[in-house]
Amino acid sequence: MNCIKILKNGLIDENPTFVLLLGMCPTLATTSSAVNGMSMGLATAFVLICSNMAISALKHVIPGQVRIPAYVVVIASFVTVLQMCMEAFLPGLYKSLGLFIPLIVVNCIVLGRAESFASKNGVLSSGFDGIGTGMGFTLALTLLGLCRELAGTGKMFGLTIFPERYGALIFVLAPGAFLALGYLIAITNRLMKKNS
Repeated sequence: MNCIKILKNGLIDENPTFVLLLGMCPTLATTSSAVNGMSMGLATAFVLICSNMAISALKHVIPGQVRIPAYVVVIASFVTVLQMCMEAFLPGLYKSLGLFIPLIVVNCIVLGRAESFASKNGVLSSGFDGIGTGMGFTLALTLLGLCRELAGTGKMFGLTIFPERYGALIFVLAPGAFLALGYLIAITNRLMKKNS
């Protein structure tokens, strides 16, 4: 399979957030700022790339009857490595993302790509699928966090753009996540219809 096509598929055509609407729990919960959104996206991308490649390499060894539990064990191993590294080297970020790091294990994006792509393709293709899907997820979370942070606090990546008193507090709260995500999905759908 063409690597560019695989990357484009995860970034645009089957973007997990804006097109497939997968992984909504971390999408809505961790995007109160651009840094949090980008960090959660990169953490998920790391797990996606590593687990896709490992599952692809082990696909002939894993019996069909236990493939889903085996995938979960592989994914959980990489999440544990990620969690321990973040806790050791990025404690502030780890505390900010909190419970959502261990929940990557049950993120439907990761398990879905393992089942639909990695178990049927080679290691290299599965790695590129992980990169494309992971970067699509990271881009979506960063964009959503950026919009919410700017509209709510007047900042972008912590840099003040306009005074916070002009921001709309709702965008930093849970309802703002739904509003911002809804608008971004509508814009994405409009752009995809124009290009097709």
